[in-house]
Amino acid sequence: MDTKITPDAIMQIGMGFWSAKTLLVAVELGLFTLLDSSPLDAQTLAERLGIHPRSARDFFDALVALGLLERHNEQYCNTQETERFLVRGKLEYVGGFLEMANARLYPFWGSLTQGLQTGQPQNEAKNGENFFTALYADSDRLKTFLKSMTGLSIGAAKAIAAKFPWSEYKTFIDIGTAQGGLPVQVALAHPHLSGGGFDLPVVRPVFEEYVNSNGLSQRLQFFAGNFFSDSLPVADVLVMGHILHDWNLDEKLMLLTKAYGALPSGGALIVYDAIIDDNRCENAFGLLMSLNMLIETPGGFDYTGADCIEWMRSVGFCELQQQHLTGSESMVFGIK
Repeated sequence: MDTKITPDAIMQIGMGFWSAKTLLVAVELGLFTLLDSSPLDAQTLAERLGIHPRSARDFFDALVALGLLERHNEQYCNTQETERFLVRGKLEYVGGFLEMANARLYPFWGSLTQGLQTGQPQNEAKNGENFFTALYADSDRLKTFLKSMTGLSIGAAKAIAAKFPWSEYKTFIDIGTAQGGLPVQVALAHPHLSGGGFDLPVVRPVFEEYVNSNGLSQRLQFFAGNFFSDSLPVADVLVMGHILHDWNLDEKLMLLTKAYGALPSGGALIVYDAIIDDNRCENAFGLLMSLNMLIETPGGFDYTGADCIEWMRSVGFCELQQQHLTGSESMVFGIK
C-alpha cells in the first residue's frame, strides 16, 4: 500500500462548502471593509460585526488559515488580495458578486443533483419567478448588481485593452455592457477610440453615471436595446463578454450572426468568457461556471476556445484567434 497517497485533496474538495460559506459570510458582514481603516483585535472585530463571542475567534482564525486575513500581535488585517478586491467602494470590488452568490446561488447549488437529472434550472424559475425581472425593477439593487459585474470583469477588461490591436480601429461597442466597465478601460487606454455600450434601457443611468465619473462622456455613449429583438449598433469592433454562455447553441449562433451583420467589412468581434480549455480538464472555474449555467438558465453552457472558433467561423468570421486574458478568462476574436 502506498502510504504517500492520502484522501486529503478529496476531503478538501468534498468539504469545500465550509470554506466557501466562511468567505461568503465574511463578505456579507462587511468584515474586509471594516478592516480597511485599521487592524482590529478579535473582541473589537466581533463587537462591531455583531458576532457572538463563542466562535468569533474560530471564524477569524479560519479566515487567516484560508489566506484571507493576516494576524499580527493579535490584530487582524486584510491581505493584499482582500484589501484590493473585497473592500466595498473600491474599483475592483468583487464582493457584490459574492454577496449575490451567498444570497442566491449557494442554496440553489444544493439542488445540483436534480439539475443534472432533469436538465432544468434550479433557481427562482422552479417557483415561477424570474430573478432578472425583479432585479431590473429595483433601481438600487440593479445598480449594486451592475457595479459588481464591473468588479468581476475589470481584470479581463484591462487585458483586452492591452492585448487587442485597437490601433487598427476607431469605434467599438460593448454588447451587454452593464455599468460600462469594459468601454471605460478600453477608452482610457486608447484616446483615439470612441464608442460605448449596449444594454437594456433601464441600465442607461447607471452606465452614464459611471462613464461621467471617469470623464469619458464625450467619447462613450449608451445604446439602448434588447440584443434578441433589436438590431445591434454599428461599430468597427463589437465585444460580447459573459454573454454567450447564458444561451443555448441556437441562441449563441443567432447572436454571433447578428454581430457579423452589424460589423463593417474588416470589423472585429471579441468574445470573452471563462473559456474552457480544449481538453476540458484544466479550467475548473470554466467547467463549474457551465454547471452554474445549468442552475441558472434553461439552456446556457460554457464552451471551449475551439467551440467558439467553430461557431464564429460558421457564421462568416475569419482570421480567428484565441488569447488568454487573466485567471480563468480568455477571448476569441475574428474579422468580418
